[in-house]
Amino acid sequence: MSIINKFNQLAQSILDQVTGAELPKMYYDQEGQFKDLVDKLPQLQQKYRPTPWLSNQHIHLIYFDVVKKKTIKLKYDRIEQLTMQDGGVTAIAWYGYDLPKETPTIVVMHTITGTPESMRELVKDLHEYTGWRIALCLRRGHAGLPMPVPQMSIFGSTSDLKEQLAYIQKIFPQSTLYAVGSSAGTGLLVRYLGEQGVDTPFKAAFAMCPGYNTQTGFENVHPFYSKMMTQKLFKAFVYPYKNTWNAVASVQQVLATKTLQEFQSTYFQMAGFADYQSYDQAINPIYVLENIKIPLMVLNAEDDPVCSIRNLEPYKETIQQMDNIMVVTTKKGSHCGFYEGLNSKSWASKLIADFLKQY
Repeated sequence: MSIINKFNQLAQSILDQVTGAELPKMYYDQEGQFKDLVDKLPQLQQKYRPTPWLSNQHIHLIYFDVVKKKTIKLKYDRIEQLTMQDGGVTAIAWYGYDLPKETPTIVVMHTITGTPESMRELVKDLHEYTGWRIALCLRRGHAGLPMPVPQMSIFGSTSDLKEQLAYIQKIFPQSTLYAVGSSAGTGLLVRYLGEQGVDTPFKAAFAMCPGYNTQTGFENVHPFYSKMMTQKLFKAFVYPYKNTWNAVASVQQVLATKTLQEFQSTYFQMAGFADYQSYDQAINPIYVLENIKIPLMVLNAEDDPVCSIRNLEPYKETIQQMDNIMVVTTKKGSHCGFYEGLNSKSWASKLIADFLKQY
């Protein structure tokens, strides 16, 4: 080995130590459906090396949430509003709408206050890596959608999602469907998959940065982000719809909350439930996790300050006994960022695309 090669290896080794670059960890049934998967996904056999100046989870998250969201350019082909059976309004933002009708479609379920603008990077990446159509399913109250019915949910509604999927299948009956959930969108994705079992049009699904048990997950959010995101919820779902919420007595109590955990345990009437227990039973994905039947890959970063890696701990054993789920964890990556290289491209987006293409 030449001196230059040795020097390069030493420099890389030092940089890896400084930035926290490590091989991903994987939790899955090694005799199950995924026993040969690792061989087909080179990313899982190599270290995830975060962009060097983004190895701190807070800087990484600010870069993801502020810088990237302002710099990624993407124009959706169309955004269609859909009226649900109860009169509520959702929407689908399309990218690649005019691709051949048989082109596969990735259905994306967005973050807690997600909008077409905030999801541009993931939509653009997934389209670039697969060449497939993207259908971003917008939940009630997101992106300033009209709210004629006083009902919204930070984790969404599986009945709304089913109506959105029926519409997608009506427009593109020949298109194979895949699903991706990001952050809070994973709650909706996993709940839907668990409720449906084999009765789903999705061939495979990917959950990025889930919080697992929605009843307890918010307890582990970093206090700064919990406070800040609670304010974002007020700005997105309460203040713009004051007239809509006139009939809901608990709104003032909701506006007095300071953390995500307090918000969630108080806002159940706004989500259409009489008490917190009914709400939790209807939306918590963890209760139906073991009924998921299609291939599902899950990704978490160990340094995620929003969806803490501690949330995974109680479910590791269960997951490793299911033959169709794999959880991948990386030492770094923060919350939904996973940037790598000097051009700060998402390592996660590439993994999502390559995983879905296996099916």
